[in-house]
Amino acid sequence: MSLIFHWFLPTYGDSRYIVGGGHGLPAGVASGAREANLAYLGQIARSAEQLGYVAALTPTGAWCEDAWITDAILAGVTERLKFLVAFRPGLISPTLSAQMAATFQLHSSGRLLLNIVVGGEPHEQRAYGDFSNKEERYERADEFLQIVKSLWQGGPVDFNGRYLRVEGAQLPHPPNPVPPFYFGGSSVPAGPVAAKHADVYLTWGEPVAEVAAKIEWIRGLAKNAGRVVKFGIRLHVITRDTAEAAWAEAGRLLSAIDPETIKAVQAGLARSEAVGQKRMTELHGGSLEHLEIAPNLWAGFGLVRGGAGTALVGSHAEVAERIKDYAAVGISEFVLSGVPHLEEAYWFAEGVLPLLQREGLWQHPRGGQAQAKPHTDIPFAAGTIRQSAAAAS
Repeated sequence: MSLIFHWFLPTYGDSRYIVGGGHGLPAGVASGAREANLAYLGQIARSAEQLGYVAALTPTGAWCEDAWITDAILAGVTERLKFLVAFRPGLISPTLSAQMAATFQLHSSGRLLLNIVVGGEPHEQRAYGDFSNKEERYERADEFLQIVKSLWQGGPVDFNGRYLRVEGAQLPHPPNPVPPFYFGGSSVPAGPVAAKHADVYLTWGEPVAEVAAKIEWIRGLAKNAGRVVKFGIRLHVITRDTAEAAWAEAGRLLSAIDPETIKAVQAGLARSEAVGQKRMTELHGGSLEHLEIAPNLWAGFGLVRGGAGTALVGSHAEVAERIKDYAAVGISEFVLSGVPHLEEAYWFAEGVLPLLQREGLWQHPRGGQAQAKPHTDIPFAAGTIRQSAAAAS
């Protein structure tokens, strides 16, 4: 089995420390010392492409820049990197969304992946004009995805549902290839929709046993629907040459977190309706104690960040072993990030990926080695040494 690794584009800013923001927090909270401009995001995207990441997840929400527009521009400064665009199906016409995806595929040579985000924060949904409850959002997402998939198969499409209605909907051309759907959700209403539509079911980084239980849940629902679903996980990473160096970095990040900031962020996250967010919060309980919740799994990010709140922390070999643990229960795709996102992309790609490649668990999308063979000679030194030896003889 060859594992797939994706990276992340911080369209809210970046820093050498944990940048807050994410699910459950208001607009303007997320910020970083490095501005999320196209020059910097382009650096990350091009580096991710070079290092062997397949795609870059780009978030959606009031706390970050728009994913569609950002990724459409970045497609022009990359060649192979795909873009995992997070978007909310209830906030835009399904016909327009299907058309946007087809256009993106046309101009990017087929480099679009779609992350369906139904939304778990009522206050943020209302800010976008959506006053539906959670159950209604999942029901509407089901109708939305039915329409989009029908349009991609060719039209015209007529659909009359409880929430959405289209007549004679048709696209100038279908997307080629059809973008896969990445879909997460831990609540009861999320399961059937994910099983029906997801190509890859995503979970946040919980301990292996909890992830395995989620996989079995979705796998069973998908089997009943006559489908087979792949599985992915969203994690941060802190990987270094030694475990001591990795945990020292985690400690450095933790030392910069103000208790009042933790209190404020956790109060915001408490408003979330998302079951997945509640599960993330329960891993640390807002406390600085006992943050290593499983071997090499650290919950420190979740103290000041919504959404994905855990990181794999350890030596390259340790992190590779934990990845193999997740792979053993069915995870085949890893959506990773770290701060700063530019440097951490290199730490993981140069430290962990070669170990996985050595065991036949990963292959660079371009083929070849994950890391160039290091130079064994100092430039000009050999000739100098030979000359010195000859002179001495």
